[in-house]
This record gives sequence, structure tokens and C-alpha cells, in this order.
Amino acid sequence: MVGIMSDSHDNLDAIQRAVAHFTDRNCQLVVHAGDFVAPFAAKELSFLGCPVKAVFGNCDGEKTGLEKVLETFGEIRKEPFSFQYRGRRFLLTHTHFANMKYVRSGKYDIIIYGHTHKPEIRKVRDSLLINPGETGGWLTGKSSIAFLELKTLEAEIIFL
Repeated sequence: MVGIMSDSHDNLDAIQRAVAHFTDRNCQLVVHAGDFVAPFAAKELSFLGCPVKAVFGNCDGEKTGLEKVLETFGEIRKEPFSFQYRGRRFLLTHTHFANMKYVRSGKYDIIIYGHTHKPEIRKVRDSLLINPGETGGWLTGKSSIAFLELKTLEAEIIFL
């Protein structure tokens, strides 16, 4: 199981609830699609007990601090960040602007993004696009995360 989050925007309570859900579902990997904002918020993910892969969002100003916090339990990079995990090809980005270009490339099984604060799961061609919404919940008042079952490529949005 893969846990997915984005746009946590320093909301420690929401991040802690997300970590509890990811732990309860025994996630083997957690992906963050950007906008932690500050390193202290990213540090909460150290309690997951699994690796984290993340990208910088447009509100992540303290990049060196975020890299330092995440280096002990994961990694954070500029978007787009492509990687393979358990035989699946992932593309992780914060913004959604180039998603159709990535879909047309045919290179990715799963494209994860954030930025819009709107949860979405949809299949386009051979790619599953997932936006977990906003974990922080500041904009919409609804904190959300997503789960992805790698074997079946089924995903779901959970409101915290």
C-alpha cells in the first residue's frame, strides 16, 4: 500500500492524523506532492516507519532545511521526479500543468500531483492520475489523503 498526500501547509494536526492513517494501513511508501512549507512539518513524517518520496511545491521556501529533514527517512527533489517502486513507474509533480504531456509519453503508470487542493483520481490512457487534495485543509476546510493499492492500481481518497 502506498500513502499519498500533498499541500500539508504546516498543519501539524492534519499531518499527524495522516501519519496515523498511513501507519494503520501499513503503508510501505508515502509520497508527498509538495507544499510542506517548513521543515518542522516534514519532520512529522519521520514517525511513519517507511520511506518517503517528495517534491518541492511552490510554497516550499526552505528547501535546504526540507532536504536535511527528509534525508534520514526519504528524499525530496524538484519536480518532476520519476522513480520506480515495486515494478510500477511513478511520476511525482506538484503542479498539474504538464500532466497530459506526461500521459502522452506513455512512460508512467502513476502520476501523482497536488497544487489544486482538489482530490481527483482518474485513468487517462495507461496512466492513473492521483491528486490527494489538500492534507492541510486550510483552503477548503477538508483535509484529505489518498491510498494506492499497487497490485490492482486502485486508489481511494480519505477525508481526515
